[in-house]
Amino acid sequence: MNYETINLEKGMYATGKGFTEVLEELDPSENYKGTALEGLDAYQRQLKRFDIKVSGIGSDTVQKFFSTTSAAALFPEFISRAVRQGIEEADVLDKIIATTTKINSMDYRSIVSDISDSAKKLEIVNEGDAISETNVSVSDKLVNLKKRGRMLCASYEALKFQRLDLFAVTLRQIGAYIARQQQEDAINVLINGDGESNNNAAGSVELAASGVLTYADMLSLWNALHPYEMTTVIMSPDTMVKLLQIDEFKNPVAGFNFQGTGKAGTPIGADLIKASCMATATPVVIGLDKRYALEKVVASDVLVETDKLIDRQIERTSITTIAGFSKIFPDAVKTLA
Repeated sequence: MNYETINLEKGMYATGKGFTEVLEELDPSENYKGTALEGLDAYQRQLKRFDIKVSGIGSDTVQKFFSTTSAAALFPEFISRAVRQGIEEADVLDKIIATTTKINSMDYRSIVSDISDSAKKLEIVNEGDAISETNVSVSDKLVNLKKRGRMLCASYEALKFQRLDLFAVTLRQIGAYIARQQQEDAINVLINGDGESNNNAAGSVELAASGVLTYADMLSLWNALHPYEMTTVIMSPDTMVKLLQIDEFKNPVAGFNFQGTGKAGTPIGADLIKASCMATATPVVIGLDKRYALEKVVASDVLVETDKLIDRQIERTSITTIAGFSKIFPDAVKTLA
């Protein structure tokens, strides 16, 4: 157990790995099983080493990180963790995306497969007959990656006496902003496809009555997705209010679940997601099968300008992440319009 002897330096952020991952290689958590430090990761053990409390009533101030040069190297990871926590708290992409792919470059091509009706059938194969093929190939189009982030504008002098748990609230809010923007990017790809020349925009189902959402419309959307299942429904907050006023959505069991958990249930068993970015969107509702609809591509996790933070020049420090979305099976998404 050597967590107290590790030499911390800002170069540990420039390895292409996460800071905690580098620490874990130097100080594996598995070595602490059965000890008082079991359950802490390598970064948390470093906080303990320098007696830095980042939450709770006894939370330290920002200046505690800068009590030594080694402790200062922990500060960028503190910011990254707080921002990631904010992203996770506000993130609903787990109900939208089928898979997440992490890459180490700015260029990425997803895979495409044959989605014709004939490719969906498994024909009887007689002896000696050739087996029908499903062609999978690399897309000739790059996934559109977007850099999202915020600029942290504050001097060390302005922050040094602030409690870390209070400072973390602001950082989590930055993470929430990033999560909402990525949600908007994902919804745009669901509706319009992942490129003008890819021809994979979502198919549309017409509303039975113009401007009026009915239970029959929801059933039409559900039916249009067949053979996929409608696992997720996305709409604007105003549209969700109208939906929940439909008689079929006001049954006692659904109401009881909503009041007890805060999660609105539906007669068709799909998760409901509110998206403010759809307030002016052409489709009223998006229905999708999250298992097959969308791939998230991450080129950069939460990235913080490490040098500025460690050298106490906190003012105008960028916090960014780079991600994009790619359609997997276009038929796994339908819209009501």
